[in-house]
Amino acid sequence: MTALQHVKLGTYYVVHLPEADDFDFWRERARALVQCDVPPDRIAWVEPGGSGDLFAHGERRMPVPPMDAKPVRANRRFVSLARNAILHSDPERFALLYRLLWRLQSNPRMMEDKADLDVRRVEELDKNVRRDSHKMHAFVRFRLVESEDEEVGEHYVAWFEPEHHILRANAGFFMRRFSNMRWSILTPRGSLHWDTQTMSEGPPAERHDAPGGDPMEDLWRTYYASIFNPARLKIGAMLKEMPKKYWKNMPEAALIPDLIAGAQGREAKMVEKGALEFEERPDTLAAIDKAIHGCRKCPIGQLNNHAVMGEGPQNAALMIVGEQPGDQEDQTGRPFVGPAGQLLDAHLEKVGIDRRAAYVTNAVKHFKYVQRGKRRLHQNPGAKEIDTCRWWIESERAIVKPKLVLAMGASAARGMLGKTVSISRVRGAPIPLEDGSELWVTAHPSYLLRLDGPAREEQARLFDADLAAVRARLEELV
Repeated sequence: MTALQHVKLGTYYVVHLPEADDFDFWRERARALVQCDVPPDRIAWVEPGGSGDLFAHGERRMPVPPMDAKPVRANRRFVSLARNAILHSDPERFALLYRLLWRLQSNPRMMEDKADLDVRRVEELDKNVRRDSHKMHAFVRFRLVESEDEEVGEHYVAWFEPEHHILRANAGFFMRRFSNMRWSILTPRGSLHWDTQTMSEGPPAERHDAPGGDPMEDLWRTYYASIFNPARLKIGAMLKEMPKKYWKNMPEAALIPDLIAGAQGREAKMVEKGALEFEERPDTLAAIDKAIHGCRKCPIGQLNNHAVMGEGPQNAALMIVGEQPGDQEDQTGRPFVGPAGQLLDAHLEKVGIDRRAAYVTNAVKHFKYVQRGKRRLHQNPGAKEIDTCRWWIESERAIVKPKLVLAMGASAARGMLGKTVSISRVRGAPIPLEDGSELWVTAHPSYLLRLDGPAREEQARLFDADLAAVRARLEELV
């Protein structure tokens, strides 16, 4: 029996899927079966390697939906969850999704029922797959493979062990991020190969097929140790985001135990040094603009970048503070002109806040990045770098004298408060500042850009609610 054949044994259909992650194939067959009124308990879904041969006799084609068959109903939320859930390794996922699709025909609002066991299960599958993809994005480590063929050039190979069928779904992420590199990602579930022009797939691999290390790893370990910030160390959170099972593929992981052990002593030294000495505080925005272009008091200012000054009315009642300039902001010299800025503009307009009436700036004035070929990839500023730049954001606030400050993201909040806070705990309520103004904290719009599906919709709703609350409070203060 081929992968595309279907079997009817008595009143049962067996659907053989050609690939374990083929959503389009599953959707096509599921629609046809629903239109032919085949209930869930009359279908067996078999992925490659499954035990479909038990039904090999009595082979027949799939039923053909009648001409007057009703269209199959499936709302956006179901499709979004199903696309991700089908990448899960649970062999029952196909049956679960068909059962949900079947039930949606008589109950179109079923996906809104948070108590429904099927809905809760598909949400769990979706969450597990998204977490696995996040770990892949974060913990794939490419190693240089030496080649005797000079025409082949540099080739980088990475080993990763995904829990689910996420390899092909994440191919685009790595193709875009490492577009100028020749690379391969090897996994027990298959492999991907990119030659800077074409993506190809390969068979499953084993750990020994990947290289053990390369000379660049010593440089990476040195860099990792230098950026390790003991003041922001939270061991529980670190282990949750970077489980130990991934450490064997990460060259920097060997340093972690010693870095953790010495974190308390390093933090004490940082506190002992105290604040950096600056010249007299500038008394005009023009003076700040001139001064930040010459600032080299933290490593970010020593990169090949340009300082980006805030913009807006000098007497603005609202000051909007982001994290740092991005690549486009660095090139144009203006804050919030890239994708995050465009998203911010859309949400501000939605809730009725005029950006032109606000003073918009960043907690850190230079773009922190790491070079990857021709691309500059955003890097989060460290606590010490944010604290160093507080001199400038405080100088701006002293001149503008806003009645309300909106800090977007944890870095912006630290720039205003001098300490790290949890956005989820402080958002939606004012924090009094020493000059009598109020600080409101929300997520950074770039956070929304990293999400998709229901997660993005939920965070966008919270973001709008925060902005609406700021607008309402601003109307009371002005």
